[in-house]
Amino acid sequence: MGLIMRVLFISMVLINVGGQLVENFYSSTCPHVEAMVKQAVSIKFIKTNTTLPATLRLFFHDCFIEGCDASIIIQSTTNEAEKDSPVNLSLAGDGFDTVIKAKEAVEAVCPGIVSCADILAIAARDVVGLAGGPSFIVELGRRDGLISNKYRVQDNIPEPDFNLTQLTTLFSRKNLSQFDMIALSGAHSIGFSHCSHFTNRLYPSVDPSLNQSYAEQLKETCKHTIMDPEPVVILDPETPDTLDNVYYQNLVAGKGLFTSDEVLYTHPESQPTVKDFAKSPGYFNEAFTAAMKKLGRVGVKTGNLGEIRRDCTAFNDPETS
Repeated sequence: MGLIMRVLFISMVLINVGGQLVENFYSSTCPHVEAMVKQAVSIKFIKTNTTLPATLRLFFHDCFIEGCDASIIIQSTTNEAEKDSPVNLSLAGDGFDTVIKAKEAVEAVCPGIVSCADILAIAARDVVGLAGGPSFIVELGRRDGLISNKYRVQDNIPEPDFNLTQLTTLFSRKNLSQFDMIALSGAHSIGFSHCSHFTNRLYPSVDPSLNQSYAEQLKETCKHTIMDPEPVVILDPETPDTLDNVYYQNLVAGKGLFTSDEVLYTHPESQPTVKDFAKSPGYFNEAFTAAMKKLGRVGVKTGNLGEIRRDCTAFNDPETS
């Protein structure tokens, strides 16, 4: 079978199977898997704090394309896997490396038992905790997907200039509500962005929804973007290393970096939820954890679908499976 598509299984993979994820899925087969993943994530975080936003963003992109099946991690010698899509090229390598290292640690103890998809889901929960966000139990039992094709990525990932209708419609296709979308947007409380993703709000004129002093700071950082596309800006100018409800307070203050951020406050349909999250960290934490669990169920393969990859970057060789 080819690298990008294992044809024999395509019809099976595309079926929306009603398999259930459960807590403690590996209680008898690999009881210490979550501890092993947490240790690998923590070690990676000590080396670079980019691990936190990179891993969380990787999980989101993975779930939104083929479902939460680790297809985003597949590498292709012909540059035709999901990660090779233009929209995924900005995914930081630290996220991939986190999952690969965690998988290696788990394989050393429980070979062929734990899917890369589950390891990514656990790692995403762990980085939320390391970023000061809420803790929650991860449902497990995912299997790894058998398709990774960059041509299937288009129209599955929200763009920085999306309006509320576009955001709501896209999330709805993944069985996520507008409320879930607003809660998951709180992940923009950590991480950074290249200037090219938001300079349309600065030039030729400043977006009136932007706080003017904040806009001037952004223009100063990004003034040479045309000549140098590398400058980056942190997503949350107030608490950049903490996943918290300050993100929503920033939206109220006109300090949402992307159009897709600020529209959550400027649109009357979503504004009440943003205000509620801005006022109550507890309410945001509750909504965020519930939305993360729902996100983790998107398009999962369970039972006999998919496979348990030995190497997260490559489909198993059917001749040795």
